[in-house]
Parts: sequence; C-alpha cells; structure tokens
Amino acid sequence: QVQLVESGGGLVQAGGSLRLSCAASGFIVSFYVMSWYRQAPGKQRESIATITTDDSTYYADSVKGRFTISRDNAKNTVYLQMNSLNPEDTAVYYCNARSTMGVYWGRGTQVTVSS
Repeated sequence: QVQLVESGGGLVQAGGSLRLSCAASGFIVSFYVMSWYRQAPGKQRESIATITTDDSTYYADSVKGRFTISRDNAKNTVYLQMNSLNPEDTAVYYCNARSTMGVYWGRGTQVTVSS
C-alpha cells in the first residue's frame, strides 16, 4: 500500500527552524520526483521545493536560501529543512511524489510561525 506520512511540524517562533520528514512506503522515493507543497489559509496549494531522480533541486523564490530539500534513500524518506522561518511560512505542508507510475500525496503537517 502506497503511503506518505509527514511529520515534524509544530509551533516555532520567527527566526527559528524546523525539519519536516516525509516517510514513504509502498514505493521507492529515489524513482520519483519528490516535492513539498504548502497551503496557507485562504490560499492555493503551492510547490515550494522539489528533488528529482538525479538529485537536482528546485525552490520557490519565497523559500530559496532558507529551505533545503533532501532525500535519504536508505530510509526511503524525504526531508525539508526550514530555517529563518517567518509568519508567512505558516501553512499545512504536504509531501508529494510523482512519476509515470502515479501521483501520491501525504495528509500534511501543520507549521505555525509566531511573530
């Protein structure tokens, strides 16, 4: 059964850091393009970080230089290191996997940044 489970969200003060994890089961993350999305209240879900099968990474301008996406193939897990957080980063963060074999989503983890 394919599953993506996010963890690591929580409440943090502005300027702080969090590391989100996305544990995958039922498929191999290194064969998929893995992305982190976020959705703030009243806004559309947006892609913020992507890591491809050849380890290329891409970031939205809003998080470039602050967030880092990485993958641990041995743990079949993808991470999002978030530094210098600000209140505008408050959102539900989702993990996404896509390939020609399918598209999968996790249920999300809440990140709240207080000012």
